[in-house]
Amino acid sequence: MALLCSGAFLPAMPLVLNERRQFDPQGQRRLVRYYLSAGADGIAAAVHTTQFEIRQSPHNLLEPVLRTVSQEMDAWASRHPRPLLKIAGACGPTQQALAEARLAKSLGYDAVLLSPGGLADLTPEDLLARTRAVAEVLPVIGFYLQPAVGGRVFRYDYWEQLVQIPNVVAVKCAAFDRYLTGDVARAIALTGSSAALYTGNDDHIIGDLLTVYQFEHNGQTRTVRTVGGLLGHWAVWTHTAVDLFHRARDAARSGVIDAQWMTLAAQITDANSAFFDTQNGFRGCIAGIHEVLRRQGLMPGIWCLDPQETLSPGQAEQIDRVYTMYPHLCDDDFVREFLASPEG
Repeated sequence: MALLCSGAFLPAMPLVLNERRQFDPQGQRRLVRYYLSAGADGIAAAVHTTQFEIRQSPHNLLEPVLRTVSQEMDAWASRHPRPLLKIAGACGPTQQALAEARLAKSLGYDAVLLSPGGLADLTPEDLLARTRAVAEVLPVIGFYLQPAVGGRVFRYDYWEQLVQIPNVVAVKCAAFDRYLTGDVARAIALTGSSAALYTGNDDHIIGDLLTVYQFEHNGQTRTVRTVGGLLGHWAVWTHTAVDLFHRARDAARSGVIDAQWMTLAAQITDANSAFFDTQNGFRGCIAGIHEVLRRQGLMPGIWCLDPQETLSPGQAEQIDRVYTMYPHLCDDDFVREFLASPEG
């Protein structure tokens, strides 16, 4: 929890399948080793990037995936001792979310990222009650999920109440909206909550990491900053992203921010647009992540559990473009070294 609260680099884990669209445990384990070797502080599994279909029949992959990731993280840590965070996604109505949190706890996970997606029938009060229930099982990372991929907009008072729930230890803000992100920051600052603010805004990663929110309230100045990130974007080009994460945090703490950071921020957002397929409403976002990993030799193909989930027309060309435009953002050299090493 100290690592989570101080700020961690957490990639969202993709699911590795073989050409028959069956779970590939060995490939999954290698991907775990890549992220940890690249410097990640932990991994988030069973989240959107891992494909929500892992919970559905006939796949029934939630337990195998969570177990495989947890075991490989333990094995890696036995060779390279350092603190690592295991985050498990939990979703669905209260009873489903509770069952998934209990499973995660039994497998050694430290916290759950509690998704509000697909719950349009629940009121904000229902969702807060659900959060309280899950937080009795494991620490909870609240989640502001953008409407474009199944989330919804919440009023400020929802976040004010959520960040004061005991055992809500962080909030991942993936609203993809500056106004809504500001609501979460203000709620944490004005309530005096100890919850850590994490960016999930793949369209504004560097901007979030560099920003200090400051509010005048009852004669006092309250501040809060984004201390870490839990991002699908960090599932690719991870070694370079880890370096940028630490440099951005150092710059924010120093109070001296070079204008070059704004250029880098725009380049990273452009790369994310290609990977996440924003031109087509994010339809190819998971396949886009897979495609980058495939090109690097970290995944055998871009297969998803849903055969219809693949690259959109023109998306491969967009990935070509950002590779050519921003070679300083990729980590191909590191990946080659990793694959040639015993860890690979």
